[in-house]
Amino acid sequence: MVQKEACYDVIVIGAGHAGCEAALAASGMGARTLLLTIYMETIAQMSCNPAIGGLAKGNLVRDLDALGGEMGKCIDHTGIQFRLLNTKKGPAVRSSRAQADKAKYREYMTEVLTKTPLLDVKQGAVTDIMTEEDSVSGVATDFGQYFYSPRVILCSGTFLNGLIHIGERSYKAGRANEFSSEQLVNSLKNCGFSFERLKTGTPARLHEDSINFERFDEQKGDSEPSFFSFETDRLNLPQRSCYIAFTNDTTHQIIRENMHRSPLYAGVITGIGPRYCPSIEDKVKKFPEKTRHQIFLEPEGLHSKEYYANGLSSSLPIDVQLKLYRSIDGLERVEFTRPAYAIEYDFVQPTELRRTLETKKIKGLYFAGQINGTTGYEEAAVQGYIAAVNAVLSYDNKEFVLNRDESYIGVMIDDLVTKGVDEPYRVFHSRGEFRLLLREDNAEYRLLEKGFDLGLVSKTRYERFVNEKEQLNSLINNLQNVTLKPDTKTKELFLLKHINLNNPVSLYDFLKRPEVKISDIVDFLEKDYSEDVKKEAEIIIKYEGYIKKQQDEVNKYRKIENVKIPHDINYSNIKGLRAEYVEKLNKIRPTTLGQASRIKGITPSALSLLHIHIEKMVRGNGPK
Repeated sequence: MVQKEACYDVIVIGAGHAGCEAALAASGMGARTLLLTIYMETIAQMSCNPAIGGLAKGNLVRDLDALGGEMGKCIDHTGIQFRLLNTKKGPAVRSSRAQADKAKYREYMTEVLTKTPLLDVKQGAVTDIMTEEDSVSGVATDFGQYFYSPRVILCSGTFLNGLIHIGERSYKAGRANEFSSEQLVNSLKNCGFSFERLKTGTPARLHEDSINFERFDEQKGDSEPSFFSFETDRLNLPQRSCYIAFTNDTTHQIIRENMHRSPLYAGVITGIGPRYCPSIEDKVKKFPEKTRHQIFLEPEGLHSKEYYANGLSSSLPIDVQLKLYRSIDGLERVEFTRPAYAIEYDFVQPTELRRTLETKKIKGLYFAGQINGTTGYEEAAVQGYIAAVNAVLSYDNKEFVLNRDESYIGVMIDDLVTKGVDEPYRVFHSRGEFRLLLREDNAEYRLLEKGFDLGLVSKTRYERFVNEKEQLNSLINNLQNVTLKPDTKTKELFLLKHINLNNPVSLYDFLKRPEVKISDIVDFLEKDYSEDVKKEAEIIIKYEGYIKKQQDEVNKYRKIENVKIPHDINYSNIKGLRAEYVEKLNKIRPTTLGQASRIKGITPSALSLLHIHIEKMVRGNGPK
């Protein structure tokens, strides 16, 4: 018997990192929301490494926090080691990273979800996306339930036709011992979507008691942690160390001798894996000149006996895995709690999406996370947020799009929907043209007001930020108006710090000198300021010239980015535009001239023809 359930404003499928943020954002904006998950016990599961952040990924989490997302608060509450990366480099490429207690992370997010008003969390595997006249109308589950909504967000992770490989053995699963979604794939195919295959992998988990930690280099967290949420002010949990190890010639020889047993090189795996996070057999095959590869042992929790062997992902048979792991100094007697494996899964080319993450084929259907060809908890989480915000705003015919100069979220989504993917996509600092403006430290200055306007940032937090912004302006103004005079006492004070002061200079200009820190000069101010305000002022002042130069580049970028392409444009009517360009433009359907300029293969001359045609359309004296 068919069981008809309630109607919702938004339905979210999947409770991974994309689904969690999507459900919280939608309900936070006042939409009655349903979150469906295959297993209640694996909400916010960290399927791979027990960490959040990393290079550029930390920027995503900080930006998400400034917009009112939950991931930053969750990792701050459950983190057992915090580190700021790239501290010897400039602020544009510094990023935060934290080890998580995986169980506590999952418990925290589950509690937040289940206590959120307007949000129902239910168990059920979605088997069918229901549509009416090219619009989504609801979903059906394997329990025979039907849930109705004109807005559905699909966050399926690696579950779409997931296939796990361990040596010669393969079995269908979305994660180890969790069944994959096959009926859902067929439903989406019936909606007109076509699929491609990607591959990722995870290393073995090692039993703590079988590891000789004395053979490794210990890596502790920072003594002054860099948190992800701007609202966090203290550690919540005891901290743990990580450990660095290395493979050796024996390890590599074992892998070479058994390469024929790897499904990756035996032709069994057809999905494309990430270049920047290859399996250990991939590293040995592609970098034969290297005599060792770094391994990073990460604790999975305060009360867990498991360690994650970052850098040793593999699809080799278990007997070979054990042999190669035990060839590493310090792991001679290691025991697995879980073996390494590779997983293949289906995804849809993200060029099928609008910049709102709504699909072009089915109105009201949104995709977020690995279904879009991305990899990583952080990439998934921000997509979930963007999809949910747009799903809710679409009821009022509004949209929320971040540009490339506003956030790495905007960089990633623009890359996805404009260029598509040929391997699992992860964010890098190098992908952003304006990375000096997209720093971790200024995320609130860029995005908090947007989050507040959406109703996802509290009034208390917003007022705190407004006060902080006033304090920053006050500090910069005071630094400009206070002059250092080279009297004997002042000169001696700075000579003790190996700083020369020979002429009168404002504190503002003095701080621009590379050897001067803001801590060296704050005593010359009558007013005291918070550490966050002082750090922000120091970056703004020291990098003033570079920031101004990049802002000038943004202004040039916005000139073509602000040229909107009419939605009813007929590219075939553009005189002189070659058929191959017409095909590319029809496939992507860019919304701005700037986005069109980033489509692979679009030349400056083609862009010029497009611009002229748009201007004629706007003036009303040209064909569509």
